[in-house]
Parts: sequence; C-alpha cells; structure tokens
Amino acid sequence: MSSNGTASDQIAGDFLVKAGRYFTPGDVSADLRTVTRHGGREGDVFYRDRWSHDKVVRSTHGVNCTGSCSWKVYVKDGIITWETQETDYPSIGVDSPEYEPRGCPRGAAFSWYTYSPTRVRYPYVRGVLLEAYRAAKAEHPDPVDAWAAVVGDPETRTRYHRARGKGGLVRTTWDEVNEIIAAAHVHTIRAYGPDRVFGFSPIPAMSMASHAAGSRFISLIGGAMLS
Repeated sequence: MSSNGTASDQIAGDFLVKAGRYFTPGDVSADLRTVTRHGGREGDVFYRDRWSHDKVVRSTHGVNCTGSCSWKVYVKDGIITWETQETDYPSIGVDSPEYEPRGCPRGAAFSWYTYSPTRVRYPYVRGVLLEAYRAAKAEHPDPVDAWAAVVGDPETRTRYHRARGKGGLVRTTWDEVNEIIAAAHVHTIRAYGPDRVFGFSPIPAMSMASHAAGSRFISLIGGAMLS
C-alpha cells in the first residue's frame, strides 16, 4: 500500500510539473526555481519608441503655468515626444533649499495641450468686423485709415458690436490679424492718446513669461494695464 501510494504521488508530481511547464512556456531550470523565456518581446517596441528622440531643446510653458519652469523637451522628427525638468538652475546659496527640481505633472503632460484637437491654432476674427475692415481697406489702402473708417462709421460700429457674443468667428491669416491689431492701436493712440489703450495680459498666476511680454508692450506705448 505504501509503495502504491508513493508511485501515485510520483505520477501526480510529474503531471503537475509537466502541466506547469506546458502552461508556462520557457526553459525551466533543473531546480525548478527559474523560468527563462525567449522572444515574445515585440510589444516592447512601442514603449521603447515612445521615449526615443533626436534632439533636446529648452523651453517653458506659457499657458496656465505659474512658475514658467525650465524644461527639457525631447523632440523626434519635429514632434514633442516627452518632457522632463531641467536641473541646471544657479544655486541660491547654502542657507536656502535649492529650486531643483522645478516642474509639475501638469507641465510634464503639456505636450498633450500642444497637440490637442481642441487647441486654437489659427487666428479668428468676428466675421462682421472682418468684412467691414476688408471693405474699408479696399477704399483706404493705409491700415490705420481703414480702421478709422470702420470705427468712425456709427452704423458699421454698431453692427459688429451687436455681433459680439453670438459666435460668427472666421479664420484669417496672421498677417491680416496683426495688421488689424496694429492699426487699432495706432488709431487709438493718435486719436485719443496712449492712456486710452488698456491691456490685459495673462495674470502672473498663469504665466510669468506671457504676462511680462504683454505688460512690457503696454508699458512701452504708454497704456494702462488691467492685470
């Protein structure tokens, strides 16, 4: 009985070992402690390629960013692949903790903002205003004179004022929208003085870099900041 039991145990043990080897593809060591697999790593290609890059550039984040931290941006074929914090800030002395590393998870995911399908990538102008400006430009080649004609006509001004808040934005070119903005500033300064130009730059809690650029411009022309 004892010998039969031992034989049965041996058969059951062999079966379990063979079943384990069958359901665990790979080379099992003699002591059954390790399993070595060969191949089956095709899925790794995606993850390895995810972090590949051909150059690294320094940048910061100008939208919804409080600190404008310095980041290393990894680029491949002109596309941002990933980002990591830059760690070469100058020391502030032994009596205070260092800045490094600066940067938050929001910054680490900033490239998703860049390539988001909802990102506004082109300038848009209210259609009523753009049509009025183009019509005025046909009669007044100088952009400042064209803008003066638009805002100087009560009917035209009322028409594009009433269109506000109702959508109707149309895409235009950077050259045209910059021309309209510049003409509006020059006309306002010429007609009413620079202190009639009010600027709202992204508040510092959003981005130091963006706020500084806008506030510097308004200061240089003698305007007043609202933020």
